Amino acid sequence: MFRNSGVSFSTMKHLLVSTLLIAILSLWLTASAWAHFYEGLAAYNRGDYATAFEEWLTVAEHGDAGAQYNLGFMYDHGQGVPQDYAEAVRWYRLAAGQGNADAQFNLGLMYDNGEGVAQDSAEAVKWYRLAAAQGRAKAQYNLGLMYDNGQGVPQDYAEAVRWYRLAAGQGNADAQFNLGLMYDNGEGVAQDSAEAVKWYRLAAAQGRAKAQYNLGLMYDNGQGVPQD
Repeated sequence: MFRNSGVSFSTMKHLLVSTLLIAILSLWLTASAWAHFYEGLAAYNRGDYATAFEEWLTVAEHGDAGAQYNLGFMYDHGQGVPQDYAEAVRWYRLAAGQGNADAQFNLGLMYDNGEGVAQDSAEAVKWYRLAAAQGRAKAQYNLGLMYDNGQGVPQDYAEAVRWYRLAAGQGNADAQFNLGLMYDNGEGVAQDSAEAVKWYRLAAAQGRAKAQYNLGLMYDNGQGVPQD
C-alpha cells in the first residue's frame, strides 16, 4: 500500500490560515508604520520636533532604518530632544547596519570628528566607504580627503583623485576644487593646467572663493588658458 507522506491536508489548511493571518498582520503593521512615519514627517516640517520624535521612535523601535536615521539626526542636532552625540551614534549605527547611506555617512562623520565616540579615522573611512559605494557625493569627497591626507588609510593621491572625480561628477564643488588642485600640482594624475582650469571653473561657478581665486591666478599667469 502507498503511504501518505508529508503534511496532512488538515495541517496544510491550518498552516495556510496561519500564513494568511501573518500576511494580514504584516500588512497592518506596515501600514501603521508608514502612518507613524508620515505623521512624524508632517510634524517635523511644521517645526513640531517633539511630536516628530515620538512618531519616529515608534517606528524606529520596530526596525525602520529611515526612522532610526531621523532619530539619530535629531539627537545630533538637538531637535525635540537635548543634543546627545552618543545617542545620535547609537541610532545612526542601527540605520547604517541596515544599509542606510545617509546614516553611514553621518556615522563616518561622528568617528571623524570624535563626537559621541572616540575619534577614529579608520572607522570613519569604513563608513564613508560604504556610503560612497552607494553614490553619496559627500562621502566620496570625504573618502577622497582621507586618502589625500593619509587619515585612516595610507596616503594615496591616485585613490584621492578617483573619489574626488566621482563626487565632482555629481556636482560637489569641494571635490571639483580639490580635483583642480590635483591636476594643478600633478598629484595622483599627470600635471595638466587645462584640466585644473576646467575643475576650478566648475567650483568657482558654485561660489567657491578659493576656486575663483585659483582661476584668477591661472588667467594671470597664462596657465591652462591664454594669459588675460
